[in-house]
Formats: sequence, structure tokens, C-alpha cells
Amino acid sequence: MKHTKVKDLLNSTTTLQEVNAKGWVRTFRNNQFIALNDGSTINNIQCVVDFENTPEEILKRITTGAAVSVIGTLVESKGAGQKYEIQVNKLEILGDSDAEKFPMQPKKHSLEFLRENAHLRVRTNAFGAIMRVRSVLSYAVHKYFQDKGFVYVNTPIITGADAEGAGEMFQVTSLPLDNLPKNEEGNIDFKKDFFGKHTNLTVSGQLEGETFAMALGQIYTFGPTFRAENSNTSRHLAEFWMIEPEVAFNDLDDNMDLAEDFIQYVIKYALDNCKDDLKFLEGRLLEEEKSKPQAERSEMALLEKLNFVLENNFKRVSYTEAIDILRDSTPNKKKKFQYIIEEWGADLQSEHERYLVEKHFKCPVILYDYPANIKAFYMRLNDNTEPGRETVRAMDILFPGIGEIVGGSEREERYDVLVEKMKALEIDEEELYWYLDTRRFGSATHAGFGLGFERLVLFVTGMTNIRDVIPFPRTPGSAEF
Repeated sequence: MKHTKVKDLLNSTTTLQEVNAKGWVRTFRNNQFIALNDGSTINNIQCVVDFENTPEEILKRITTGAAVSVIGTLVESKGAGQKYEIQVNKLEILGDSDAEKFPMQPKKHSLEFLRENAHLRVRTNAFGAIMRVRSVLSYAVHKYFQDKGFVYVNTPIITGADAEGAGEMFQVTSLPLDNLPKNEEGNIDFKKDFFGKHTNLTVSGQLEGETFAMALGQIYTFGPTFRAENSNTSRHLAEFWMIEPEVAFNDLDDNMDLAEDFIQYVIKYALDNCKDDLKFLEGRLLEEEKSKPQAERSEMALLEKLNFVLENNFKRVSYTEAIDILRDSTPNKKKKFQYIIEEWGADLQSEHERYLVEKHFKCPVILYDYPANIKAFYMRLNDNTEPGRETVRAMDILFPGIGEIVGGSEREERYDVLVEKMKALEIDEEELYWYLDTRRFGSATHAGFGLGFERLVLFVTGMTNIRDVIPFPRTPGSAEF
């Protein structure tokens, strides 16, 4: 008999039918009531066992974590909390679970404990919900761009280009580390390496994405990216997923419009398609915040916060205006910020971004026109800026609880200006000849942005640590599983 998903059984419109359900035991009470979950929904289905006619050796094997198959009649439930239950006629243990050794017992576990058991944590309600929301958001990303006629491009994971210019990249090599070949200058001879040159894991697919946008018009990437930044904060991962659209003929204003529309679309899609999971995560967040001081608690519940982003236009503020606001702010004057804002040109930290969003404007904020010297070489230099206060057509979208969720810009399409910027930053023109070719042949205004997918999932689920929204987190000192 073919089994039916628990989600479909709970949404059934007919009862008194014989059904087969397969899943894992969450709890087993009074030798009679199995709470069965198969991962299709956060909700369990109650399976009522005829314990008087079930062998004792079978009852003993119905433990938390055990995989079971039940065949029985779907009936309206007499108990509170569920619409239907299964009156079990036949029960089979598919896989035993030692109750004394199984880590995911039905009790509250710390998030740190669950991270140490990342291969099993998805069997808890919270992580099952998070990963289903992640899956739906992932689908919504593709649906948004595909519906708008964007072309999905797979940019390389192994690359010789450092798009960000920060140098925090993982090297890729097949050279013997205990006997590295050297050239005449005494440096490592990468010509003898697998690719014949120095290569890394990508930090962004943007540069390669631009080459496709200049032929296909509008493209997007959605793939893994890597940063060898030795950071143990709750917002950083060494391996994460990035969404990067790139659109020919778009300027900075078009770019801001696209980013805002995109974010609102995927959040609405999650709200429409993950109601049970988001409701559960909202309750989990409320419970967690009870232990925090009032000042540290969220001003809005999770669903209210998500709807707030949908119902409010993002506030667009220039970097210069933001610096003035921050310089005059109470936490800056009272030296409550860890990084005090003293002058124009300062690189904004997460605490500054969150102040603007959560305290000052109280809505999502798009900052634009940043100082050129704190942004990447490929961003378009603004015309008519003061000497010493040159700005670029950059934009960052700031969200409550997170800070920066999107970074993007109008790209520098002028060949001579781009070359000058690369020379000033000592970026090898020969290494990026292919990137410069897009400015040599048929150059045009274009713009794009990058959105760290895990930060989006973090915001939508209400979690506070980015390690809890990716299946297997990769962080400094940790590459388990």
C-alpha cells in the first residue's frame, strides 16, 4: 500500500479510509498515542495503537526517533489539537532508535548543542521549520527571476579573480604542500599547479555575471560563495549562498527598484506558503525573548515584522545624510557605539546600520552614494563630486536585526575610468582582460546587486545566528559533517 504524507492526511477532506503513514516517532504516550512526523509539515499526526493487542516487544521499540509504518483508518480526532488521527490496525518498526542514546529527545535543547548535532537537528520542530522555509525561499528566488525573463547563469566556483578585492579567499591547489615547487625568484611556482595559475574559491559570481548580462540583457546567479574571513560573529559564514542579478541598461535607481521589489516578493511568497512553520517560529521567538531584558526584545513579532517590510516603502538615504544622522545621534555623542563616527568617509559598521533602521527611520533603509575609497573598484564613479570626497553609485539595503542584507551598485562602464581605478588599486589588467573586454566592446550602463541568501533566511525565520539557517555551517575551526 502506497503511503500518504502526513501533511496530505491532515488536509484530507474524507475520513474512514484506510491509509498508510510512514515517519519518525516524536513521542509515544501511555503505550497508546504515537506522535508521528514525516517532515512534510511541522504538525504531527496522532496514531492510536491498540496496545492490548500489540505484542510487548513491539511496544518497547516505539521510541523517540524510531522510523515506523502504520496502516489504519483515518478518523476525526476526539482529542484537542488535531483534526484527524489514525486508528492503527497494523504497525511495523522500520528502524529502531535507542532511547538512551538518541540526542534529539522531546525536550528543549540549546542551539549550541543542536549545532554540534547538525546532522540530527533537522529532526526537531524548529530546524524542520527553518529548512522548509529555506526551501520555499529558494524556490521563490528562482520563480521571481524566471517569471521576469532573467537567465539563470552558473558562474564558476573556482576562479582566478577576487571580485571584492579583500583578499580573504580560500586557495585551490593540487600542489604537494610538503614540497612546494618554487620559481627562480623563490616564490611558489603556480605554473606547475593544476590550473597553471593561482586560483581560489569564488567570493562572488558578479564579474562573470556581468559578461553574460552584456549579451543576454538580464541574468542572475544563485550559488555557493566562500570567504576566508576569520570571523566568529553571528552574521558570518565561510561558505554561504549568494543571489546576484545583473541587468544591462539599468542605472542605480533601477537597481534599487529591482532589489526592493525582489525582497518583498520572496518574503510574501514565504508568508503565503509557510504559514504553519512561520507561526511556530514566531512562537519560538516570543518564548526565547522572555528571558531577555525588555530593551533587547524585538519591538515587533515575527509575522508583524515581515508584513511591515511588505507594507512600507524602503527609505532611500544618501551616505552623506546617514553620516550626519549618526554623528548627531545620542549613542554616538555618549560614546555608546563601539565605533564612534567622527567624520565623513567612515566605513559603517553593523551597529550604525541597525541604528538607522531600528531607531532612526524604523523601516528598511537603502543607503547610496558611498565614498569611493571604501567600495569596490567596479562601482561607477559619480560625476561632479568634490575632490577628496569622491563617491560611487553604490547601494546597500539595511534590515532590522541584521544590518546589511543587500549590497550592489551601478557598474563603472567607462573603460578609461575603470582602468585608472584598477591601476590605483594595483589590480592586474592582464588578469582581468576579459572583464575589461566588456568595456571595450559594446559597453553600456548596467547594474546589479548581491544578496546573501542566509541573511534573508535569518530575517524571515526570526533566528539570530546565521549558523542556524544553513544545513551544515562552515565557520573558522569548524567543517564538521
